[in-house]
Amino acid sequence: MVRPPAARSAVPSVGRLGLLEPDAGALLTTLGWDNADGVDVLWALSRAPDADLALQTLVRLRHALGADWAELDTALRADTRLRGRLFGLVGSSIAFADHLVADPAAWRLLRAEAMPHGDELTADMLAAVDATPAGYTHRAGVTGVDAVAALRKRYRDHLMLLAALDLAATVENEPTMPYRRVAHALTDLADAALAAAFAVAVATAVPADRVSELPRVAVVAMGKCGGRELNYVSDVDVVFVAEPADDTARRIAAEFMRIGKAAFFEVDAGLRPEGRQGALVRTLDSHVVYYQRWAKTWEFQALLKARPMTGDMDLGRAYCEALMPMVWKASERKDFVSEVQQMRTRVENSIPEKLRDRELKLGQGGLRDVEFAVQLLQLVHGRADESLRVPDTVETLQALAAGGYVGREDAANLTA
Repeated sequence: MVRPPAARSAVPSVGRLGLLEPDAGALLTTLGWDNADGVDVLWALSRAPDADLALQTLVRLRHALGADWAELDTALRADTRLRGRLFGLVGSSIAFADHLVADPAAWRLLRAEAMPHGDELTADMLAAVDATPAGYTHRAGVTGVDAVAALRKRYRDHLMLLAALDLAATVENEPTMPYRRVAHALTDLADAALAAAFAVAVATAVPADRVSELPRVAVVAMGKCGGRELNYVSDVDVVFVAEPADDTARRIAAEFMRIGKAAFFEVDAGLRPEGRQGALVRTLDSHVVYYQRWAKTWEFQALLKARPMTGDMDLGRAYCEALMPMVWKASERKDFVSEVQQMRTRVENSIPEKLRDRELKLGQGGLRDVEFAVQLLQLVHGRADESLRVPDTVETLQALAAGGYVGREDAANLTA
């Protein structure tokens, strides 16, 4: 049937939509959007970060859904919020596209009112492995490859929703998520995911009839996770504290890292005393003695972001309470400033020469330069000014500006 001229002119051409895919016209026909009824959807598709990638993924999703495509099609035509979330998501990431096509019914998750909060996320991640309370923590009812698969699926579902909420404003008139809100949500999700990984590690390392012998093990977040500043591709730095630091505690820590890496992201314990050559698990007293006798200035700098994450939270808090007074005395050490500067130079020298001008994180003027400058001021002035004793770089910059340690304009530029 030939469409009336008015209907034809109302439908934007492939070129006007900015689509470069040679088969774009045929793909739009496959979706049933090449008509006047689909105009709003077509223009929304054109605003996707990569409209061709979005189109290809939507066709894959249509085939994966089969007869259920009609439900999604109807929803996309009527719901601009869903359009913004879905088109922003599948027009930005092949990984999320593949995740959605592998479980096509998961598109319904994108209709959620909001991202779950921390406690809700933790409860949901623990439920994914049938975890039940066990002393100070939880013990999973599912272990091995089944646990990893369940955790990976649940984690990616939550991450997909967060990314969709974050990207929706690129396509439709949806609220833009501020950087700190996204970073905090990513950190909450990492905390929840690793709480579930800890429950699986406990179930793997400690038989059910020996739960009463479970050693106290605390996982302390460091780095960006400790400062609640995670991004979508961050690894997670941790330190382990245990009472006692026995073979069972070491096995729990090792399993925790293995499960976290297999299901979510890299879990790195390299910031522990003596680095990768040091014991994976130490008692609280052992940590304290190390920092009293042997720790270098940069190790106190790293402690600025220490935060109890999971496991025995009381022990984690005791770790922070024992070490933080030493952090605020670190600037009294001989050659304090020069040691911080030398560490920054070593980081710069670790970058291959051909990459130095393009290294946004570690290169000159990059993110690490901002962090080093902020932390240096924090360590110097935080001895007397407790308002500076916060782990978040942006919040610290704001506190430095409020206290007159940096100019307000400089602080605003650095946090922009």
